[in-house]
Amino acid sequence: MTTPAEPSAYGVQIDAQPGQATIRLNGEALPVNQVTGYVLQHDVAAALPTLVLHTRQPDHVQWQGLARVAVAAPEQDDGQVVAAFLQNVDPGALARAALERDDLDGSPNELTVAMLKQLADWAQGRA
Repeated sequence: MTTPAEPSAYGVQIDAQPGQATIRLNGEALPVNQVTGYVLQHDVAAALPTLVLHTRQPDHVQWQGLARVAVAAPEQDDGQVVAAFLQNVDPGALARAALERDDLDGSPNELTVAMLKQLADWAQGRA
């Protein structure tokens, strides 16, 4: 398993009131009115919390959206990391992505091979 070049965790501060939230990542406030909502999920015993930010789409951005992000605790073994990744895979999205691959070869197990290749691509951050 390789270590990511970028930090995998951010310091997060949320000051929220009905209709408004100020969110800071590593002390930097996100632009006012940029965040339209957020979801904070935390399994205290297992890992760091997961924060999903829902944002407005500015005109100058080429792509912006939600992405699957996994952060593994250092004490997790590879099996736990793989199991956590697989538990978060959307089966429908996996089937669609596998069937749309351009490397399908017509072999008897082509769908299984395509799904395994797709999972490997997603695990490595490739679309």
